[in-house]
Amino acid sequence: MKIIVIGLGSMGKRRIRLLSERKGIQLLGIDSQESRCEEVKEKFGIKCYASIAEVVKVEQPDAAVISTSPLSHAAIIKECLENDLHVFTEINLVDDGYAENMALAEEKGKVLFLSSTFLYRKETQTIIEKVQKATCPLNYIYHIGQYLPDWHPWESYNNYFIGNPRTNGCREIMTIDLPWIVTAFGPIKKVSAVKSKNTQLNINYNDNYLITIEHENGNKGMLAVDVVTRKSIRHIDVYGEQFQMSWNGTADSLMEYDIENKELKNIQFEDAAEHVEGYAAFITENPYREELNAFLTQIANPTVVPAWTFEKDYDLLKIIDQIES
Repeated sequence: MKIIVIGLGSMGKRRIRLLSERKGIQLLGIDSQESRCEEVKEKFGIKCYASIAEVVKVEQPDAAVISTSPLSHAAIIKECLENDLHVFTEINLVDDGYAENMALAEEKGKVLFLSSTFLYRKETQTIIEKVQKATCPLNYIYHIGQYLPDWHPWESYNNYFIGNPRTNGCREIMTIDLPWIVTAFGPIKKVSAVKSKNTQLNINYNDNYLITIEHENGNKGMLAVDVVTRKSIRHIDVYGEQFQMSWNGTADSLMEYDIENKELKNIQFEDAAEHVEGYAAFITENPYREELNAFLTQIANPTVVPAWTFEKDYDLLKIIDQIES
């Protein structure tokens, strides 16, 4: 199978590295920056092209992985589908082109796969499984935050998409985390939010949100999202009359309270802690690998239902729009 990776920044290189682990895959690259192409050629030994049209003409690829900035996704997805490619895309943050591209993928009989990395983490999968089996209504308090300049220390936050109000840092956090929250606790019935700008950062959007969420099944939560927190944090407490869990975002920090014995127990995962230097401690590699595996599995068997879909994301982005407005 030939797969194009479009966009050879940090995420594109991660996708190349993970896909290169698999046998039977030939990787190709596309990027407008020559320096990125040269780096990828040298590091991974793959050919790079200037455009989708060129690589399709020369190589006849089967699929594409889109790792460009979110606002470019809609047009690239459309072009890939028009060229009969299966598509894996990073999170979109906006619903540009959703209806058209979903219809086009169906017409072409191609997989249109949307990244939702936290649905592939063993820790969140365990929380989802246990929450869905809970016999009592549940509450949760979840705080995700990291100071915006620390996201990519190697570049200015004004030089990539988190500086744009449409694809801002708080919106990205919500788009990353709400899919697994909705999967665990159920569809959202009602949201309300208090937000403001608390920093002197050079951004034209709110940098912190306190969000109240009511789910259709009676579960409810408080979600704190910000790009203000100087020490990065990801912490959730989930509790009910017969249930209590907590997680600090790292592979070794998932805790469950044993009610009968009145003690906290640590839930461990042998292969959940692979980490790449330069990212926050709660960014681990295996989920990125697993969602690529899910994409390839769906290509082989189109009847497989992915953990997250464009249809679900379309509805969720409308809720995020409501939170921001």
